[in-house]
Amino acid sequence: MSDPDRDHELVEAATEGDVSEHEPEHGHDPDRGPGGAPDDRPVHSEPVDLGAAVAGSRVLPLGTDGILIETEGLDESLALFGALLAQPVAGILDVVPAPRTVAVRFLPALLPVASLMSVVRSLPNSRDAATEGRLVEIPVHYDGVDLDEVARLSGLSPDEVVDRHTAATYTVAFTGFAPGFAYLSGGDPDLAVPRRSTPRTHVPAGAVALAGEFSGVYPRESPGGWQIVGRTDVPLWDLAERVPALLQPGMRVRFVEALTESTATPEAGDGTATATATPAAPGDAAPRPERALVVAAPGPHSILEDLGRPGRSGLGVSRSGAMDHRALREANRLVGAATGSAALEMAYGGLRAAARGDLVLAVSGAPVPITIDGASGPRTAAIGAAFALDDGDVLTVGAPPRGVYSYLAVRGGWDVEPVLDSASGDVLAHLGPERLRAGDELGVGHAWSESVAAAAPDAQPSVSAPDEVTFLDVVLGPRDDWFTPAAVERLTTQRWTVTGQSNRIGLRLEGDVPLDRAVEGELPSEATVSGALQVPPSGQPVLFMADHPVTGGYPVVACVVGDQLDRAAQVPVGAQVRFRVVPGPELGAGRRGGRRDAHLDERLAAERGVEQ
Repeated sequence: MSDPDRDHELVEAATEGDVSEHEPEHGHDPDRGPGGAPDDRPVHSEPVDLGAAVAGSRVLPLGTDGILIETEGLDESLALFGALLAQPVAGILDVVPAPRTVAVRFLPALLPVASLMSVVRSLPNSRDAATEGRLVEIPVHYDGVDLDEVARLSGLSPDEVVDRHTAATYTVAFTGFAPGFAYLSGGDPDLAVPRRSTPRTHVPAGAVALAGEFSGVYPRESPGGWQIVGRTDVPLWDLAERVPALLQPGMRVRFVEALTESTATPEAGDGTATATATPAAPGDAAPRPERALVVAAPGPHSILEDLGRPGRSGLGVSRSGAMDHRALREANRLVGAATGSAALEMAYGGLRAAARGDLVLAVSGAPVPITIDGASGPRTAAIGAAFALDDGDVLTVGAPPRGVYSYLAVRGGWDVEPVLDSASGDVLAHLGPERLRAGDELGVGHAWSESVAAAAPDAQPSVSAPDEVTFLDVVLGPRDDWFTPAAVERLTTQRWTVTGQSNRIGLRLEGDVPLDRAVEGELPSEATVSGALQVPPSGQPVLFMADHPVTGGYPVVACVVGDQLDRAAQVPVGAQVRFRVVPGPELGAGRRGGRRDAHLDERLAAERGVEQ
């Protein structure tokens, strides 16, 4: 199934606003998000010769700490995914299946790539049990607004559509676009209907829909272009559960026609669960914190972040977390907090807030001016050093002359409820704290603290000014061969300007000449990572950042080296970046990912840029 009229993806839809509007007003349509172009072939339940599949696979670099293993199809992807999960290996951070690939992210210091490849080659030569995973039955009321249209497109009656949809057993192929959204493969080929020509602006949570050979259930209200055939009351995403996502890769799904509003309870002992809707209990109002910052003006975009929630890709959740990890750690160190504690991430400053109680704070990252209005008159505080606020003092954080993100930490830690073990706000997945608004109160916790650290004047030496060129190292691939040799050369030879449509999801870049494709057509969805340079049809790359989607359907020409993402985050709108190709992991002969421009260092030395 393909959609030739599809002219943009989630990354472009999510970056249409300026930097003061980082989060979209609505959710995103899975067919315009990381769904991309699905695998056209049906999924079978025949045994997979995993040894032969791995031996014949092409392995591509996904930055310096990831690999992308190509497979023949979804069966092989799920078998490989399940085999890797069945044999946990120290150093593997995440495994993400897709229709024709499996991505593996790892810690090179703990698991060198040669050792990882040995693990992959030594996997059991059998079909993994994950492809025959737990069966979940979902009751559906087949009264969808597109049921008659699906019947017309398929040449069936509405009753026959329902019969065909409930007769199939689906496999969760992969997750993407939103927490809890699962792409379900293995349905009746006669129900492979196209998306709507015009997506709806509102699709309710629980809508059961079809697009091509996939079925899916919208886990939350969002726009959408899939054909809606019914609805379910079953929550696909419930943070009250130990595992919030009802469906995960490898599971099996069967839709059951719901004749009444009641739902059955799980049957014990047969490996089949019938999903039920559980109403959420109302929570008690949070007590007013004794010590807090009371926000008068939040600035363009302020949100609480820690180091994120890694390893959740199977739930459709990216890592998220601070855009600049080094600055967040430094701010916490200055107030004696654990370095991974949550801090207030401020894009372009702009915060104004009053202290309730006595507080000890510190700011690191982009060098913002800090003023304090107190009973004894105004005073200033220095970035990179702890300072005190007395009860009633008003803190004002100005705009930075260089860089983007500054981090405000407090002694005792900010009192924030973690979601999936993290206090990070994810603007794409709508998880964790929301962006700060006027009138909000940031409560101060009682976390154990060490002594306040000494000032660190060079806490952030690589913060870019608007008139500077920032150099970033990249590893080519995994899809550099989808672009012409001239385009790959152009990636490094021209400057790219960070546009005003950039945010926590990605930096949208613009060059004088776009990148030309050598391979036309659509790419089946596959995993994306922070630092990926995904190239939509415009030819202007988007550099994925902290809140990027888990999967994407446009080719990634290169990935920024992981330890330089902090530097990339601090490039302000209007500034320029240059890319330098460096060798990636050694994956064998025939890869373009290790190619390096022999003349690049000489060119870069002749240009003004951020000190490396």
